[in-house]
Amino acid sequence: MLEFLNYFFGKGETVEFTNFTLAHFMPILVVAGIIFLIYRFRRNIRDLKNEMTFRYILAFILIISEMSYYWRLIGIPALGPNPIDHLPIAVCGWVAIFGSYMVIGKSQTLFDLCYFWTLAGSTFALITPTVISYTGPTRFRYYQFWAEHLVSYVAIFYMIFVHKMRPYKKSIVKAYVGLGVLAAIAYFANRLLGPGANYLFMARPEDTPSVLDILPPNFALRLFVMAAVITALFLLAYLPWYLKDKKQTETTQAVTT
Repeated sequence: MLEFLNYFFGKGETVEFTNFTLAHFMPILVVAGIIFLIYRFRRNIRDLKNEMTFRYILAFILIISEMSYYWRLIGIPALGPNPIDHLPIAVCGWVAIFGSYMVIGKSQTLFDLCYFWTLAGSTFALITPTVISYTGPTRFRYYQFWAEHLVSYVAIFYMIFVHKMRPYKKSIVKAYVGLGVLAAIAYFANRLLGPGANYLFMARPEDTPSVLDILPPNFALRLFVMAAVITALFLLAYLPWYLKDKKQTETTQAVTT
């Protein structure tokens, strides 16, 4: 039993996870199906007397998925914890934390952060989940990674479909300022910890192939390109709401004229 636990919670020595395989697409498809069901039955869920139970479940999964990452490191000495890799300075981790409070308190500010950070940041992790290259479907880290990243999408769309929350223009500013604060913390952490530290992927490309390999190694250029890409993704994430508001305004003007 102990041997199995060491294996299940441990890290492989060889690559066990490959991008664009069944192990990659299956969790995404499952969560896409869950989001569709939330949309399909949004009115039924909204009218439930114990609707908040769903939000408590989402909050619990988000918190446990984030905290279990660190519990695993502490429980298996061979894994760390190592401050060079494992400080809580990551967009996806904070989305999980903020998202848990968001679904319970229905906070607009936390929704703003989670909405843009998830759609602009976590999407890269879904395209090329490099951090689980050595831990495939037979390892705990595989399930922890997908739970942390994908349940954030469930939480966001749950609040959109069931509670009719949405981002606004000022939401982009909130998300940008919050990300700027996190980036500043990551920058100083990378500088203080020295070689090996690469929080928010600001220092260098990752060792395993990812979509972020297109970023230049030079720090100034890297920062500029990341800022430009994030800005474009923020605007793209807001585009459906902009178009919806524009259409509604045009319809209102047509009725009143």
